[in-house]
Amino acid sequence: MKIKNIYWIIAGVINLLTAFLHLIGGQMSLVDPLSKSNLELQVKTELLGVWHMVTVMLFMSSIVLLMFGLKPKEEISKAFISFIAYSYVLFSICFIAAGIFNAQFAPQWTLLLPIGILTIIGKRKMI
Repeated sequence: MKIKNIYWIIAGVINLLTAFLHLIGGQMSLVDPLSKSNLELQVKTELLGVWHMVTVMLFMSSIVLLMFGLKPKEEISKAFISFIAYSYVLFSICFIAAGIFNAQFAPQWTLLLPIGILTIIGKRKMI
């Protein structure tokens, strides 16, 4: 019988929605205007590459959370889950700090922090 970790499944769904929001909404509101800006071509190229690295991370970690949320406990890598959980908490802190530094609300943390917290809670529930 498969043991489900509802916290990881919820985190995975939120993460998947975040990935699509990043891919579509972020492309239109951030990437497209940056590509039309006067920034040097090298800077635009590197920003585009980094943007899509984040997209890959969002989709891949969504798959892992959903997959591990549906697997039996003995098949789950606690270290890998911890890596994802604490990465998302740290990503959130980066957006919070950037928002404070620039006196500008950066809403990304409102999606990233719950993913990290739910993943941590789910890890503690499996012990």
